[in-house]
Amino acid sequence: MKKFVGFLFIILMIFSKVSLDAQPTYARDIAPIIHKNCMSCHRQGEIGPMSFSTYEDVKNWSSTIKYVTSQRIMPPWKADPEYSRFLDENYLTDSQIKLITDWVDAGAPSGNLAEAPQPPSFPANSLLGVPDLVLSFREAYEHKGDGQDEYRYFVLPTGLTQSKQVKAIELRPGNKKIVHHALFFADQSGKAREYDNLTPEYGFGAKENNDFNVFEVINRDQYPGYVPGQKPRYYPEGLGQTLPANSDLVIQMHYAPWSVNETDSSTVNIFFAKENEVIDRSVKDYIMLPYNLVTGASSFYLLPNQVKKFEGQYVVPFDVSLVGIFPHMHLLGKDWEVYMENPDGTRTNLIKINDWDFNWQGGYYFDRYKIARKGTKIKAFATYDNTTSNPNNPTNPPKFVTWGEGTKDEMYYLPLLFVPYKAGDENVIFDQHSTSVSDEEYPKALMATVHPNPASSNSDQPVQITFTLEQGQAVSISLYDQSGRQVRQIRDYEFFHSGSHIVHLQPNHLAKGMYTVKIAGKSANTSIPVIISE
Repeated sequence: MKKFVGFLFIILMIFSKVSLDAQPTYARDIAPIIHKNCMSCHRQGEIGPMSFSTYEDVKNWSSTIKYVTSQRIMPPWKADPEYSRFLDENYLTDSQIKLITDWVDAGAPSGNLAEAPQPPSFPANSLLGVPDLVLSFREAYEHKGDGQDEYRYFVLPTGLTQSKQVKAIELRPGNKKIVHHALFFADQSGKAREYDNLTPEYGFGAKENNDFNVFEVINRDQYPGYVPGQKPRYYPEGLGQTLPANSDLVIQMHYAPWSVNETDSSTVNIFFAKENEVIDRSVKDYIMLPYNLVTGASSFYLLPNQVKKFEGQYVVPFDVSLVGIFPHMHLLGKDWEVYMENPDGTRTNLIKINDWDFNWQGGYYFDRYKIARKGTKIKAFATYDNTTSNPNNPTNPPKFVTWGEGTKDEMYYLPLLFVPYKAGDENVIFDQHSTSVSDEEYPKALMATVHPNPASSNSDQPVQITFTLEQGQAVSISLYDQSGRQVRQIRDYEFFHSGSHIVHLQPNHLAKGMYTVKIAGKSANTSIPVIISE
């Protein structure tokens, strides 16, 4: 009998251990999700209203976290992953959502906090490293606390005496509470500066003066914009965007409605191509508008109590490789679908947003080039709901709505980023996704590979440097020759989240020989030999 009781006790202990191991804990299961998917916004000094930097932080908000993740409100990724894939995708899998739910329902157990992964180590000033040019507001601007949103244009002289190739642009908002989003334009005409001089306050608004035609300012070179919580991106090696000499950088800043006066004084970090990087192709943008805008902006309108779908079409005039897509609409917007009808009769999906949210718009960069041959038809459909059944409708009863900058106005605005096509672009990958989203575990040691290796100096195809981080951190990536001389700074202390990443190196401007790629971060260091052959 004693043997039987002892045997039963052992069995119970085994089942108890299995049960405890199966129960999710913060240290083992929840911390990696929070670190990668939440802390970009939810940390001290950022836009998230609460910090998730520690176990206690997360536990205190665990019920809220369970609700917003189960309803897929957070993280706020809007593009449909079954339709197309992008860089920096930030949403949770079904199994991750279930883990969070089970963890909260179990009382949010900590587990062994000593075994929890280290939280991301975010750099203090810039997520991209040391900027080449820093432009700041001349003075602080006061946004009125009248409950109205505001679009304000600020003119920042670049002081450039020669044109530069922009690799990335990063806004550092001075007041994260009120900065909703921002767009950047280059103005060589001096028109924006003229408008600014005609207003008593710093900057100018589109409606301040009937003589102001903002399309003279914004219908120019446009750069990737800013949205809260989204890390700006470098263009891949060989690609850049021209910032002309003697130009001004114009910022269209959207300030959100606020109840009290708030001031903002923001800064823009600009990163240029290094002298030893050859820019082969310049990134351009094309703005798609709906068909009925051909006859003028006034033809874009919504009647009260109307649900209406607008269509845009762009016939590609020459072979291009699409880099990114940035759909934009306001509070009446419901959904987007954009795809390509290829000349051979096939179709290529670009983006689908099933539940548009004006608060979480963003820029979407494709995980690989989308090749659009001459004659390809890019079709874009956007639906708007101007009825009382739309909970986001800003007017009740609904009113007549037409094109305009204000949030209570509407827009159908679809920038496409592209470069001229180059043979082999269909083989270039910016991020390696599986066919569906998967839960990943990352090795504790920095893992890195280079492909192809050897690479040919006569090839236009980039060398793909793939590395995987367990902890989010700032990383420098450099190329050295046999003598130890640095010949290329590929990334200079740029922040990367935990997970797998790809950066490119153009081999066709390198001399034949042996090189070393060095990757260095706070807790990650490795070197990989690279051979450049003829």
